[in-house]
Amino acid sequence: MVISTHNITDQVQIIAVRFNGSLLFISLSDGREISVPLDKMKWLKWLAIATPEQQAKWTIEPGGFAVYWEELDDGIELCHLLGQKPLDFN
Repeated sequence: MVISTHNITDQVQIIAVRFNGSLLFISLSDGREISVPLDKMKWLKWLAIATPEQQAKWTIEPGGFAVYWEELDDGIELCHLLGQKPLDFN
């Protein structure tokens, strides 16, 4: 049996966020980009109804695991977007 002595696990991280109309785009460290239709995701209504100014005030959490909007007091974790469970559409 081979046991790895490498304790660091590489994980994909969020590196950028942008909006185009009602679409949220999240860029990942491995080159992927996720697009999320805000107007079709009832669990993201808080972000869909935010002003463009509020949407633009995001920060990436340390380690790149989530995006947080302090002014809106809410955020999105990457694991929820990449999970195998279907996302909840309207």
